[in-house]
Amino acid sequence: MPSDLPFRLSERAQRTHPFYAMEVSKAAAQLVASQGDAPPMRQLNIGEPDFTAPPLVQEAAIAAIAQGHTQYTQALGLPALRERISQWYADRFGVAVAPERIIITAGASAALHLACLALLQPGDSVLLPDPGYPCNQQFVQVAGARAVHVPVEAADRFQLTAAQVQAHWQADTRGVLLASPANPTGTSMTAEAMAAIHAAVRARGGVTMVDEIYLGLSYDRAFGQTALALGEDIVSINSFSKYFNMTGWRLGWLVVPEALVAPIERLCQNLFICPSTIAQHAALACFHPESLAEYERRRALFGERLALFTAPLAAMGLQVPVQPDGAFYVWADCRDAAHRLGVQGSWEFAFALLERARIAIAPGKDFGPQGAQNFVRFSVATSRDNLEDALTRMQALLG
Repeated sequence: MPSDLPFRLSERAQRTHPFYAMEVSKAAAQLVASQGDAPPMRQLNIGEPDFTAPPLVQEAAIAAIAQGHTQYTQALGLPALRERISQWYADRFGVAVAPERIIITAGASAALHLACLALLQPGDSVLLPDPGYPCNQQFVQVAGARAVHVPVEAADRFQLTAAQVQAHWQADTRGVLLASPANPTGTSMTAEAMAAIHAAVRARGGVTMVDEIYLGLSYDRAFGQTALALGEDIVSINSFSKYFNMTGWRLGWLVVPEALVAPIERLCQNLFICPSTIAQHAALACFHPESLAEYERRRALFGERLALFTAPLAAMGLQVPVQPDGAFYVWADCRDAAHRLGVQGSWEFAFALLERARIAIAPGKDFGPQGAQNFVRFSVATSRDNLEDALTRMQALLG
């Protein structure tokens, strides 16, 4: 317990690890503050699109404020927004998702929090792929359950398999929490692999939760399907942050079985009241044809950036075992590159790159025990010019 507190700190707060990519951001800011920003710091550590919300979305937000649409909405969100998301699933994925099953949330973080609180309790455990998004284990733990990290391999696209689910399932296992496309690897599951996992989970009376916040950012026709096609018992988490470029607006959604809507509504009412009203009115404009066309243009640019950035890495001692097919991340083995710089492990490598080349990246320790020492994550959610400059600096440093 911190010695300067006159009262007790909860065990939950004490055991919650930092988000290490944010810690790198803090170190980068301190470096800039002490040395200036010349050459400019290249931030490849945070998964935030450099694009902002497109014009129609911004205009819709301004109009909502001007027209006084700023008071509470229903806890489940604006009915019109739930209907437009439903139509998006039909148009883009050919999947029928009733608007009544869609719950608007204060970002995907709130969606994950609500799903875990509704489905998990002390004594439960949940299977998560390792590596994986670091906050997912925190949502599980806040609900009183235990996160079980299952090491996943490059041969399986760094995704959980049905065989692993069967092998790791225990009496206290409540379900699985997957991601496709995944953070930090940028890899997706095939429809067949997802179906096999869901069948294994369903046969054991468990729940399949799927983080689909990068679903819109898929670049390979072999992937990019929503798990909701597998049935109404899937719990899907999504967001307006990534594909829709609305990170700071804090808006997401859940798709759940109909019987789960009322329990989650009660949690929403008590914990959040409702998502941001202004953000919800703005998000209605995301589904205008003009906005969707702009999002697709940007999706293509993200795909080009991934290809541009990934190609030269091997020559620098940064091996990418599986080419990313979605999101905007590159998961690279840094052992050879670290050796070239005379450092050990991904943490030291990340700070060597920060101090010697002014490039911020995310060390592997953020994403689970496996790969913590040997892997780093690059985010290509910045401009092409910034990426090319970062590559030039890395080539000068690493050869």
